Amino acid sequence: MRRKQDLKYYLAASVSLVTFLVYLSSLQNNFVGWDDNFYVFDNPHIRSFNVDFFRWAFLDFYAANWHPLTWISHALDYAIWGLNPMGHHLTNSILHSVNTFVVVLMIMKLCEILKRTTINNGLSTSYLNDRSILIIGGVMGLLFGLHPLHVESVAWVSERKDLLCALFFLLSIMTYVKYVSVLYDRTDPKTSVLQFFDKRYLLAIGFFILALLSKPMAVSLPFVLLILDWYLFERIRSLKTFWIAFVEKLPFVALSLLSSVITIFAQKSAGAIASMGEITLSTRMLVAAKSLITYICKMILPLNLIPFYPYQKNISILALEYLLATVLVIGITVVCIVTVKKSKLWLSVWICYVVTLIPVLGIVQVGAQSMADRYTYLTSLGPFLVMGLLVAVVSKKVGMLRRQGLILKPLGTMMVFFAFVSMSHLTFEQIGIWKNSITLWSYIIEKEPERVPLAYKKRGTVFYEESQFDKAIEDYTKAIALDQKDAQVFVNRGLAYLKIAQIELAIPDFRRACELGDYFGCNAPKYLLTNGL
Repeated sequence: MRRKQDLKYYLAASVSLVTFLVYLSSLQNNFVGWDDNFYVFDNPHIRSFNVDFFRWAFLDFYAANWHPLTWISHALDYAIWGLNPMGHHLTNSILHSVNTFVVVLMIMKLCEILKRTTINNGLSTSYLNDRSILIIGGVMGLLFGLHPLHVESVAWVSERKDLLCALFFLLSIMTYVKYVSVLYDRTDPKTSVLQFFDKRYLLAIGFFILALLSKPMAVSLPFVLLILDWYLFERIRSLKTFWIAFVEKLPFVALSLLSSVITIFAQKSAGAIASMGEITLSTRMLVAAKSLITYICKMILPLNLIPFYPYQKNISILALEYLLATVLVIGITVVCIVTVKKSKLWLSVWICYVVTLIPVLGIVQVGAQSMADRYTYLTSLGPFLVMGLLVAVVSKKVGMLRRQGLILKPLGTMMVFFAFVSMSHLTFEQIGIWKNSITLWSYIIEKEPERVPLAYKKRGTVFYEESQFDKAIEDYTKAIALDQKDAQVFVNRGLAYLKIAQIELAIPDFRRACELGDYFGCNAPKYLLTNGL
């Protein structure tokens, strides 16, 4: 038993180490001019630990967000590393490696419990022997650690919140699993007495609070725990047992609601939430359906990953991509429900996947992006589990063959090895996109030359700061051509014209900024007066 336990830790540590080594190249990256300025190098608040800092971290909606633990993390990094980007990237890489370690241990623990499940688990226990559990843990850990979709959460310093949120989200699940495993007698549901003051239960709540303090996306945890109660622990077998389990989750639900309200206020304080008048609910639902399918496709085949997926125009159910996505979402849901009597696995995984994605599906639209790779950091756990199960099942079946097995075993091992080497290569290339602001925005422009004015605006600002004013004006002009309502771009281009002594071209830009009446244009009158325009 001791050797078996050690083997699991060795596997988790090995996968974690491989993940860390692959992400070593991110230590050479710089900060990027996309939130890293607000979060780190232009953020005066994180430069000291005192009462004012903690008051700001917990009470201010800075950068339209509320995640105090994330601010504390950045402040600690600043105290250790200053503005050396290598140290900030090192912290991200370590956190991601630790998360990978926890994922491997967690999934093997869940598989061990599933192996002991005797009612309606949808899997033959012969496929969940000790070897299969190690395969599932290893495959899922490698997918989580090395998948290119997760690069955005790791290589982008500002997404530290993803890593911290995931860490405490996972620890809360693991603690809850231990709580249920110890206190719940699976043979007699009547012995399931609510233990609100059990140390494991309280610790699970504590980790959940830390997850919410890192990023509000953790609000889905109570529903994930209910799914575990239903499928894994079989605690929910009737309406009565559901209410018992639900009452047990009330503290989690209350914390989720509180975090959601605070987040809405934070986003509204900066005008980040689009109103229903701007983007209709039907449009948001179509985008959500497409996102659900697209994320899965990118998990299976991680190609054409872009740091910014623009919100498309003229979205309609009549468009093939949205019609097909809607049909697939409905179809998958129906199939999972129809097969639930035979297997709860597929419905459990599907619900967990959808529920964890709901906060970022765009139903409540935040920002101009339709989706983002970073949103899959936690939500990919379900699909990755299915992939791990498939590899384990195929491996088991191949192992049952005699003559063919002698050929198929090494061939299958080579295929898996090649898949992970290829994935690591794609991850390495994706890390390079985040090397600096120029590489980031140039890549987005290359992929979406006509739909992301923000990319031209941001790259133009980098050129301006590097005194490459002609290039800055060129990018600002392109940004204006794509979006003529952004007063800040007119101000920026006007300033660039002033730098090259073309005052006659700066005047119309400053006037246009004033006409737009945007608060970003408040500097325009100042420059008009001070420069005698």
